[in-house]
Amino acid sequence: MDFNRRSVLAGMAALGTARGAVAQSPMGLSAGPVQPTWPSLVANYRYPDWFRDAKLGLWSHWGPQAVPEQGDWYGRLMYIQGHSVYDHHVKTYGHPTKTGMIDIQNRWTADRWDPDALIARYKKAGAKYFVSLACHHDNLDCYDSRYHAWNSLRVGPKRDVVGTWAKAARKAGLKFGVSNHAAHAWHWFQTAYGYDAEGPLKGIRYDAATLRKADGKGKWWDGLDPQELYTGAHIVAPEGIETMAALHKWHDVHDGEWVENGPPNDPAYVTKWLLRQTDLIDKYKPDLLYFDDTELPFGPVGLEAAADYYNRSIAWHGKIDVVLNAKKIEPGHRLGLVEDVERGFTDHLWAEPWQTDTCLGDWFYNIARLRDKSYKSAPEVIQRLADVVSKNGNLLLSVPQPGDGSIDSEVEHILDGMTDWVAINGEAIFGSRPWRRYGEGPTIVPTGMMNEAMKPFTARDVRFTTNRGALYALFLGWPEAAATIGSLARTVNGGVVERVTLLGGGMIDHRQDAKGLHVTMPANTHGRFVPVLKLEGRGLV
Repeated sequence: MDFNRRSVLAGMAALGTARGAVAQSPMGLSAGPVQPTWPSLVANYRYPDWFRDAKLGLWSHWGPQAVPEQGDWYGRLMYIQGHSVYDHHVKTYGHPTKTGMIDIQNRWTADRWDPDALIARYKKAGAKYFVSLACHHDNLDCYDSRYHAWNSLRVGPKRDVVGTWAKAARKAGLKFGVSNHAAHAWHWFQTAYGYDAEGPLKGIRYDAATLRKADGKGKWWDGLDPQELYTGAHIVAPEGIETMAALHKWHDVHDGEWVENGPPNDPAYVTKWLLRQTDLIDKYKPDLLYFDDTELPFGPVGLEAAADYYNRSIAWHGKIDVVLNAKKIEPGHRLGLVEDVERGFTDHLWAEPWQTDTCLGDWFYNIARLRDKSYKSAPEVIQRLADVVSKNGNLLLSVPQPGDGSIDSEVEHILDGMTDWVAINGEAIFGSRPWRRYGEGPTIVPTGMMNEAMKPFTARDVRFTTNRGALYALFLGWPEAAATIGSLARTVNGGVVERVTLLGGGMIDHRQDAKGLHVTMPANTHGRFVPVLKLEGRGLV
């Protein structure tokens, strides 16, 4: 659906918007030089130095879907009969005709959440920016939302989660970001209007199909409208589907596609999304905004949101000093924001800064990851960081939290490993820039989003960075004794390596010839990983 920009902005004007220090248009969008077009975004945007220096951000991808501790997309999958998440829900909380995602959201307590302590730990682990999830596809705003009553001040923890994170992060000297995933809630949540295809409750609609505002009288959600939470019946499964397999297929085809349009029968949803978005930016003034979208949500409406964000930054900072992330950007649009490659790699050095985001386990807390020890390890995280930074990218890493807001013992162990590595080797990462080539080695990384399966890195895989006149070589595995870096072969016009220092280990012997730089590495007796050589000399950088 191609949204009519006038109708959306007129809807904003009719509903009214917050007035702050930023100059605004009659529709509540901030005024400024940036117009809601791709050419204007590209012409005005410049990558902030703080982002290029930061390299590592940590992310609290945390909300009510963490409560059941079953991993991702709980609010959608709990309504698909036969899915393991559905089975868990029925066994643990009851059947979704009676107990739905509305009830899970109110079980989000955050009673063990210590944001200041977590931020301090994340900073030690190397984080230079921190991102808070503001709203996921479950449509609960995790902040003091003016335009959406289903928010964390009224539901669940009864706290301004985003605002609390923002205060803690900024007090610690970190840049602060938010992620907005709400553009997809309207189709993602349509399973809540479905039914069991088989069994004793066959054909009886789930809670979203029956609950109305009046039903909340005397209950914890008195005064709230469940239809506002579940987004309304836009793509409802028809009566008469007889098998679970057939119903799965129906949902996959009709409401499971990842689309960037809004509900055809409900343009007000898009209007409200833009109001919620500008309210989020106005209240918390984030340094980074992550859209969980291909390019920008809702076409021209997403462009309005982007221009609003950039114009606000100009009002706050005198220039555009913020980062806007989106995915799968058209080549001609890349210079207008920072492309994010979700759970992915790249096989080449990018000319422009970029970001990949991934998580230690699942996006939402999954207790199975702790039980079977299937988190990414600290060495794997640092290998990933070295690879990404060598290719002009940043790593945004999600740290899983249960519904109570704590982190588990295995996550603590991973963060401790990152902390130890950063304390010794941080100069090769933070504030660095790419070298003339990203690296060398036998391991071929996959490219593109959702593509993390690969063979392990080896000691022959090397990545390069530069910082303050020095060249750094990061071995993704620990070489045994002698190692050769072919990219540093001695040539007529090549650089001369005069001094080699193992960070945290002192000077090491080296020899440079036509085959490469030969070094003699000490034995790894302390369980270290990703050793870094600082190379100094003539003509290296």
